[in-house]
Amino acid sequence: MKLVEQWLEIEAGLPENWSGVELLFGVAEDERADQAALILASFAPGRTGSSFRILVQRGQDPARVLRRLDDQGIRGRVDLVGAEAPAREQARAPERERPLAEQWDELVGEFPPDWSDLYAEVQLDSSDFLQRGALLLAPVNPARHDGPTTLRFRAARLSGYGVAASMARRSLERLDREHITGRLRILQVLSATSHVATQGPVWRVGGRAV
Repeated sequence: MKLVEQWLEIEAGLPENWSGVELLFGVAEDERADQAALILASFAPGRTGSSFRILVQRGQDPARVLRRLDDQGIRGRVDLVGAEAPAREQARAPERERPLAEQWDELVGEFPPDWSDLYAEVQLDSSDFLQRGALLLAPVNPARHDGPTTLRFRAARLSGYGVAASMARRSLERLDREHITGRLRILQVLSATSHVATQGPVWRVGGRAV
């Protein structure tokens, strides 16, 4: 089967809302890999020997390039490695319409099981919430940052700098109970840190350690 036909078959099986795909193209004859690399250059593929990994965004036309390979008599196989759907943030309601504890559960739920430290930000929806919100968040030791309604804090899953993850969630629940709304963002996260002669990692923001 020609290369372009292999792609068209893959494309027909993709979900309607795909936004990008990763393809693996293996050249049948190793001696023609350099020639294939020149033709594939517009996609800036990753290469291992005579195999190429190609990232294709929706709107690009890999058929045109694959047809050139076919015209040059370069044979091989095209396999689908993975496909991406549009970011979930684009498909769901804005974060600020959802409880902060629920936002926490969703964001932390995407972390690997061995996550150890994080740096988070709560952006309150109104300056009217700031004084009461900071009081309710006192257990996480929030710090003002950037805008007047932005509070940042650290949390640790097992040990080290920052509040315990369970306490961070409870503090966000306290905001939810008083209908204080906002958006939660995880700015930094680390996994499996080893605390040797220290209480944990340090991030530097604006020249200051946090």
